[in-house]
Amino acid sequence: MGMAKFFYICVLMVLGTVKGYSQISQTGSNFELQGVVKEKESNQGLSGVTVSANNGEYTLTNAKGEFKIVVGLGQELVFESPSMETLRYRVASKDYLEIVVGTANKDNIGSSRSSKVESSTSLYKRYIDSANFYKKKDIRKSIDFITQSLSQLGIGSNKQQLAMAYSTLGEVYQYHKQYDLAISSYKDAMNANKTLKTSLLLGKTYVLNKEYGEAEKLLSPLVKMTNMVPFQRVELYETLGDAYIGLGDVDNAVAFYGEGLKIADKNQIAPKTIDLNSKIATAYAKGNRLQEANAYFNNSLELSSGQAPQRAVQEKEKVADFYNRKNQYGQEIQLRKKSLEDLKKIPKNEVSGELSIENDSISAQRINYKIANAYIAQDKYDEAIPYLEESIKDADVDDDLLVRKDATRKLSEVYRYKGDYTKALETYQEYVAVVDTLYIRKEQEIARAAQFNRELASKQSRISGLEQERELTQSKYSLALTEQQLVAESIKRQNWIIYSLIFGMLLMGLAAYFFYRSNKQQKLANNLLALKSLRSQMNPHFIFNALNSVNNFIAKSDERSANRYLSDFSTLMRAVLENSDEDFIPLSKELELLELYTKLEHSRFSDKFDYEIIVDGGIDVDAFQIPPMLLQPYIENAIWHGLRYREDKGFLKIELGQKDRQALEISIIDNGIGRKQSAALKTQNQKKQKSKGMGNIKKRIEILNDMYKDKVDVFISDLETNGTGTKVLFTIKRD
Repeated sequence: MGMAKFFYICVLMVLGTVKGYSQISQTGSNFELQGVVKEKESNQGLSGVTVSANNGEYTLTNAKGEFKIVVGLGQELVFESPSMETLRYRVASKDYLEIVVGTANKDNIGSSRSSKVESSTSLYKRYIDSANFYKKKDIRKSIDFITQSLSQLGIGSNKQQLAMAYSTLGEVYQYHKQYDLAISSYKDAMNANKTLKTSLLLGKTYVLNKEYGEAEKLLSPLVKMTNMVPFQRVELYETLGDAYIGLGDVDNAVAFYGEGLKIADKNQIAPKTIDLNSKIATAYAKGNRLQEANAYFNNSLELSSGQAPQRAVQEKEKVADFYNRKNQYGQEIQLRKKSLEDLKKIPKNEVSGELSIENDSISAQRINYKIANAYIAQDKYDEAIPYLEESIKDADVDDDLLVRKDATRKLSEVYRYKGDYTKALETYQEYVAVVDTLYIRKEQEIARAAQFNRELASKQSRISGLEQERELTQSKYSLALTEQQLVAESIKRQNWIIYSLIFGMLLMGLAAYFFYRSNKQQKLANNLLALKSLRSQMNPHFIFNALNSVNNFIAKSDERSANRYLSDFSTLMRAVLENSDEDFIPLSKELELLELYTKLEHSRFSDKFDYEIIVDGGIDVDAFQIPPMLLQPYIENAIWHGLRYREDKGFLKIELGQKDRQALEISIIDNGIGRKQSAALKTQNQKKQKSKGMGNIKKRIEILNDMYKDKVDVFISDLETNGTGTKVLFTIKRD
């Protein structure tokens, strides 16, 4: 670093300190500080600079060098990047902050590269270690640290480091049951650097995601490898066995489990020995070979008795479930009572969230409930009642509404079987109250899950952007070297004036071309960003309206309709979220979503309208693409603002027809009260607010038509001359 750069940084720090002391009286609560980090010579923003504050907040600069961070007056900011020396700055005001730094001299690019790589590698390792630390505690922090680790992998990045970052990201997603994202991350890791560990992790995730065929196809070739350690070999055979169980091939599953068991026995891998005995027993039970299943379950029980109480309880419960399926209720009850005794030996904080069998959690309330069910199966109602009461009591303490609901309902049934109808009614009323609470909680969980998925999508998008940015940095570095060579060549030939002029003119033409292309790409990027923003606004709008329908059923205590509506709604939501990142989807998919949405609205307003969806048989629906959620807001308007206000039953007609070989016409026709009368019925508050869904659709159509040359056209008109009814006509062109 030159003296000029050192002097410049010192002046910045002194000025910042003086200004900070002059404004010390302004110190107050935290606020969001915005700023930019620029390179001195080019005045361009520096991306990937880590900005951290001493209050624990941190962020990264974006592609333009901009950042936002929550700090307080008087706090210190630290700016770190492999391409610059660490810079500290004390926050003295809430004004926009501009940090100007010097970078390595272009003439010394080659010589300074080794020190940069060393610094970047050190930061990379710290971020990966932090991501692993938070992997099971805080998924958001863990992903943020992985994002920062990826930002350190710049020019000539190590493929092994890139693979490790993506593999760690996959493990984070896998632990938090985001299996689709985990699979995608493991594939990225294998593209960078294929390893046995990543292959095994990917195979296991395929099994967890019920993609058994993909797991078998990935792992079967690994059987021939000879350089595996025993534990990896056992894991390979166990995962292949799991895959064959999922495919319904019990014989192959038992064969692979058996091979894994031999290696585990030989190398004294005790936990795997128990697991494989248990899995062989489960496989035999699925094949209805109960005698063999019983023998292996006895082995797993005996082996687990010497392990930690947690493992022993898991195995007892698995075997007890087996006895239940065989109707051996006496042995089941005896084993579950032993499980209850073992649970008392385990600290409460070690039981919660850790003990489970195939997504069935193990707890005192659940075991008591199962014991009661075994007694009820033998018509021993008096013996069952104390266990049901204990189950309800434990579930109430742990706030376990699911078990509390089931146990309360079962207790009501037992009282009814015994003829004690008073207690049966009281208990049933308690059951209804628990169900109401459970529905409210489920509704909240759906909202949290939607928010969580949006956050994950945003973070995943950031990671994808970093990878593209890393590749762009590599290209810039190559261009910088090329530019040096061109400058050196022009100095040697400076006497050739005519050729220099021609060369200069070519450069100007090339610059103009790149400027034109850059503007075009920037416009495309802006359009894509706007589309993504509008789609992200459509989904919460749609979810909010749909949840209102669910709330209506719950308010009416219509449990069956609410359950049915929630089931259809979850199917619709999954499809909507899957398509939310796409500009266009096949018309056939949009029709499926459309039919499901209309069915849901009809279930709520069945007395207000009937509907019909007509698709011309001559249309090749797979040949057309359509923006997702394009038609839904218009159907929603037809139902909510037109048909809903009719005095008698109305009709909604959705018709698809071929306009010509290259265009398709979609019409949405309703015989509702019409747009003018609907507007007259609005309240003053409603008149001030425009429909968010319709506004977003109009903006999306404008942007898409700008990008794809008038692909979609919409025309809205009154159906009748007296202003009643509405007709919406879409024209969609083939790609």
